[in-house]
Amino acid sequence: MDDTRLDAISKKMDTLVRKLDAIIRLAVMGMTEGKSQTERIWLFSVAGLQPKEIAEILNTTPNTVRVMLFNLRKSRDRRVRREAK
Repeated sequence: MDDTRLDAISKKMDTLVRKLDAIIRLAVMGMTEGKSQTERIWLFSVAGLQPKEIAEILNTTPNTVRVMLFNLRKSRDRRVRREAK
């Protein structure tokens, strides 16, 4: 394959990835409608979005998202340990 063809394929793949990313974001936004910010952050995270991306969607800071995710994981870990006893 020549470089021109590889570049064209690469551009098409980039476009496809961007479209899939937009679809995922829209789907998660629909699933999170009416939920608390904490629940929304968790669902966006589970969907694979990074704290920076989540912060942009929810109009907050990436640090706020990281702290909330840390607290959610910590709370989940405590609950799992309690249930294991």
